[in-house]
Amino acid sequence: MIPVETWLLFCVACVALAATPGPNMLFLVTRTLAQGRAAGFVSLAGTSTGFALHAIAAALGLSALLAAVPIAYDIVRFAGAIYLAWLAIVTWRASDASEASAPARRAAAGQMYRQGLLTSVLNPKLAVFQLALFPQFIDPSRGSVLAQGLVLAATQFVIVVAGDSVCVFAATGARRWFARRPGWSRWSKRTLAGVFAALAARLAIQSRT
Repeated sequence: MIPVETWLLFCVACVALAATPGPNMLFLVTRTLAQGRAAGFVSLAGTSTGFALHAIAAALGLSALLAAVPIAYDIVRFAGAIYLAWLAIVTWRASDASEASAPARRAAAGQMYRQGLLTSVLNPKLAVFQLALFPQFIDPSRGSVLAQGLVLAATQFVIVVAGDSVCVFAATGARRWFARRPGWSRWSKRTLAGVFAALAARLAIQSRT
């Protein structure tokens, strides 16, 4: 299995990753600022699921497809950009909700979860990054490569989710302050739409390197 010192070094790398602002963190913070802590954590469940899928794919070696086949990478990249652009338009057009019924809240929660999931899954850069990171901490002479990869995937998942949870809590505190300002609800949603648009543009123009 993985030596403790190697695992601890990997943990340090994951903490550095979790502390570095990225698309998922930006998405979660703006979602929380716009719609509150519950919305932030529902979205976090979605992004975490997508992150776990990327990590497992890296452990299984499936992410090598995105790195080896340019058209596969581009298909996922443009699909993600189109989806995020669509979310930007929908969010911008959305009217301010006053009171939502319980079924409506459940439907909104399901929608936010799917948005978080797809935002994370349709980011091929994350898959390629993990494919580059994991092999540095895996030693075939120490047993099953798959088992070592799954240990790294689980470790990274726990650290990244913990870091993103801290961001959601911090954004919740900021939201309470902003909520006392008139017009905040409308402008927070427009900011969220702007984040979606920025992420879409970033995906559309980024390369694999």
